[in-house]
Amino acid sequence: MSDIVSGLGRAGAYGALGVVLLILGMALVDVLTPGRLTRLIWERRNRNAAILLSSALLGVGGIVFMSIWTTYDDFGKGLVSTAAFGLLGLAMMAVAFWVVDLLTPGKLGATLVDEEPHPAVWVTASCNLAVSAVVAASIA
Repeated sequence: MSDIVSGLGRAGAYGALGVVLLILGMALVDVLTPGRLTRLIWERRNRNAAILLSSALLGVGGIVFMSIWTTYDDFGKGLVSTAAFGLLGLAMMAVAFWVVDLLTPGKLGATLVDEEPHPAVWVTASCNLAVSAVVAASIA
């Protein structure tokens, strides 16, 4: 019974950390794009913003998953490792967004919040997922 309680405690701690990292991912996308993200997605039903946010959340989720999957036997060390790799993933996604914005014509953030679907959103979303995969692979 104590194994179950211990496992639930660890799962709760990792779950809470995962939620915090996902919230930080949402905030990061909100900072990188013009306009309020919640208004763009839930009120204006902007597909571009939704795809960008979804890719960031999936990327962070993948990093957190891999970090937990390969966690250290020491719970505290595993929790710190998960936080560190999650934050690294967010930072790397922000840098990748900035680099793609520099290398492409126009202002990427503005293109992504345009009402019309834009193919650039798929490039940025793919970049988020690729960067996350690289960070996740570095954990293993």
